[in-house]
Amino acid sequence: MRKLLFAGVMLVGFGAASPSAHAIGCLSGAAAGALAGHYAGHGFLGMVGGCIAGHQWHKHQVTQQGLQNTTTYDAQRKAADPNYKSPWGQQQ
Repeated sequence: MRKLLFAGVMLVGFGAASPSAHAIGCLSGAAAGALAGHYAGHGFLGMVGGCIAGHQWHKHQVTQQGLQNTTTYDAQRKAADPNYKSPWGQQQ
């Protein structure tokens, strides 16, 4: 129990010490990974793995949202101007 509490305190401490690290997915992933790792007997490895996986998942979601936004923008511009050519090189 003390190790889990220590890991949680360290996680919050590192998160507060580096606010410009863009660790949005890392904190939630690390919490889930530490819990899963705790049950498997590898709490710290679970925390590190969860941080990496959570950060990558967040980057994936941001990329998908960006692609959806550019597609929506292109569709709106094409509806308003039939001669519009996409700056992203997508053919619609």
